[in-house]
Amino acid sequence: MSGAARDTTDYAVPAGVLGLKGPVEKPAPGTLPLRGDLAHMALAETHLAAHYVIPHHRTVGAAGVGLRLSPRDDAEVFTTLAARSRFELLDVAGDWVWGCPSPSGPTGWCRASELAPEEA
Repeated sequence: MSGAARDTTDYAVPAGVLGLKGPVEKPAPGTLPLRGDLAHMALAETHLAAHYVIPHHRTVGAAGVGLRLSPRDDAEVFTTLAARSRFELLDVAGDWVWGCPSPSGPTGWCRASELAPEEA
């Protein structure tokens, strides 16, 4: 994610001691930006993850993007994000990125090339 702009004004590390107060139902895949290994920083007070990420704000490319549950071309597209809409990038795996338009989802994988070029 080198060179990606980070907007830390929207999400910050919560103050005080974090802790879950009881069981939390696991959300369905593709809904909240939450995996076993990481989650969106906005979920730190409500969901447990090994790491919390402050997203890199990006923009969906001119053609829009189809989100997938896994970073593979043969994975089914379960939803589409509109062209030039907000994309909060949370993880990069080769040519694929994982993210969401907001902490409330939907969340999935798309090719990094489907996002608008980063502004210098």
